[in-house]
Amino acid sequence: MEVAVNQDLCISCGLCVSSCPDIFVWNQDDKAETSGQKIDPDLEDCVQEAADGCPTDAIETQ
Repeated sequence: MEVAVNQDLCISCGLCVSSCPDIFVWNQDDKAETSGQKIDPDLEDCVQEAADGCPTDAIETQ
């Protein structure tokens, strides 16, 4: 699985960072971004839950 956060859509609600902190972190603009690590299969459900819960659909998964 690959994941990215669209910075233009992110509103810094924090859902992804709080629900999946191993993958999502705050950047210098106080927007969420991925930690850059490869997504471990054990964390894929967490990432998908964050993507599904994002109020602006800023999280893109493949």
